[in-house]
Amino acid sequence: MAPHARVRAPELIGKGGWLNTGGTALTLADLRGRIVILDFWTFCCVNCLHVLDELRELEEKHRDTVVIIGVHSPKFVHEAEHQAVVDAVERYEVHHPVLDDPELATWKQYAVRAWPTLVVIDPEGYVVAQHAGEGHAHALEQLVGELEAQHAAKGTLRRGDGPYVAPEPVATDLRFPGKAVLLPGGTFLVSDSTRHQLVELAADGESVLRRVGSGERGFGPDGFSEPQGLALLPDGTVAVADTVNHALRAYDPATGTVTTLAGTGRQWMQGRPTSGPATEVDLSSPWDVAWFADRLWIAMAGVHQLWTYDPATGTVEVAAGTTNEGLVDGPAPEAWFAQPSGLAATEDRLWVADSETSALRYVERDGEGFAVRTAVGTGLFDFGHRDGEAAQALFQHPLGVTALPDGSVAVSDTYNHALRRYDPATGEVTTLATDLREPSDAVLAGDDIVVVESARHRLTRLRLPEEAVRVESVAHRTQRAATDVAPGRLRLDVVFQAPTGQKLDTRYGPSTRLLVSSTPPELLAEGSGTGTDLGRDLVLADGVTEGVLHVSAMAASCDDDPENEYPACHMHQQDWGVPVRVVPGGAERLPLVLAGLDA
Repeated sequence: MAPHARVRAPELIGKGGWLNTGGTALTLADLRGRIVILDFWTFCCVNCLHVLDELRELEEKHRDTVVIIGVHSPKFVHEAEHQAVVDAVERYEVHHPVLDDPELATWKQYAVRAWPTLVVIDPEGYVVAQHAGEGHAHALEQLVGELEAQHAAKGTLRRGDGPYVAPEPVATDLRFPGKAVLLPGGTFLVSDSTRHQLVELAADGESVLRRVGSGERGFGPDGFSEPQGLALLPDGTVAVADTVNHALRAYDPATGTVTTLAGTGRQWMQGRPTSGPATEVDLSSPWDVAWFADRLWIAMAGVHQLWTYDPATGTVEVAAGTTNEGLVDGPAPEAWFAQPSGLAATEDRLWVADSETSALRYVERDGEGFAVRTAVGTGLFDFGHRDGEAAQALFQHPLGVTALPDGSVAVSDTYNHALRRYDPATGEVTTLATDLREPSDAVLAGDDIVVVESARHRLTRLRLPEEAVRVESVAHRTQRAATDVAPGRLRLDVVFQAPTGQKLDTRYGPSTRLLVSSTPPELLAEGSGTGTDLGRDLVLADGVTEGVLHVSAMAASCDDDPENEYPACHMHQQDWGVPVRVVPGGAERLPLVLAGLDA
């Protein structure tokens, strides 16, 4: 194994304390002799959720040598609340210790720049690798095997049970429900996400009539994995966004059967098909579904796009979005989304809750195609709870949107614990209800609106108020320390070291891609756009003193075995949003680690 830089791992500190340890505070000294993988995550981030799933197999296979520590590092204000982190750890079945770091203390100690980031610490307490983004499971498996062999030979590997202590289970009829739909008979079908089931509730929204699914993760006829969105199809069946199975399922209320409409059970990655026979094309974390323009539209949160499924032809295809994360309007194929998570259709618009930009957006017909517009929201880093004119109104990570009878829409403003309303006729945003706990969806039932209170594990019935609730306005920006950079030329280097036994895949052309942009766009005088080199000289414009550099990088590596005609290949990708402040004497180089260590 190639020698690694000897960098001592900083201590783990976080004001929120430790979860999943039975109340014990852990130190690196407690973990000496074990291979430690720090997973810097935040629960709003779908890429972080992908990594949680990628780590499950590694965690099980090496549980006597590897300790995974989740370091929860919040983006949104709500994510800094300790109870919200407790809820997220249960919601996503995190089965390892978690450090709640609301002030990003450990994040700063490890110079982390993006969610998710993985840092590997060897049994002697030294940092040996860092990986940003998802798709690194194979590289981690390789590195863990090397570290096990090396430190077993040195006598520095300590095997045994890890520090994870499971919390006590809580009995409720629903556990972190995601979405709901009103069935023709007046009952409610709810995606009981953490229990991997669908639950039919009586018209009272409380009495359980039946459960669909085994309650265990699975992809068979009785299995779901964290299901979310639900939509009635014209044939009377219900489409289900089977999120962590990366699939669309169909549930028939008449027979109780579950079939697969689209997806393979594998996560879509760059380079794979984006259209074709539905059950042969990979999907990526479908979060919601809605019937619009004679198609089933899919909020493909995992790749920041909208896809469609056509039941007449049994095919899927991309309908809007480029896979780049951000807020860009225009023709549907050119638009940018950021983790679209809620859909609602009217006759002429498909409304979209675009969660990571805290935005309400919509799709409408535009000539022969479709266009994407923004009603409320400005970008990835501005959020809050502010009513009034849409241009200055703010949401905080909304997950749901519901069409109302008067042409307006209700927004499940999840991290503000509120139900909001946007009226296209007046361009105004108001608050309908507060004191909801992480509302993630809402459905109309007569004169009432029934809200999925995800973190209270229930449906809550509200009378649609005639007048809006008044709240005190508050605005926020993502709290991350800006990087001081020097005026003029800035060298951007994305660091990528192929895992041991692999090399960059150049058989079909360049195997790397780099996309750079900025907010505001005027920050960059030169260097924006797409290229194939992972290094680039940027030129910062005169007169712009701060902003955010948006960097998206991708690298494909394959097994380096000349005897194998069809080597296994792996995709590594990550998006960074790096706040920068232009000051004399600032850094002239900006390194971003995709995989490996910056020399």
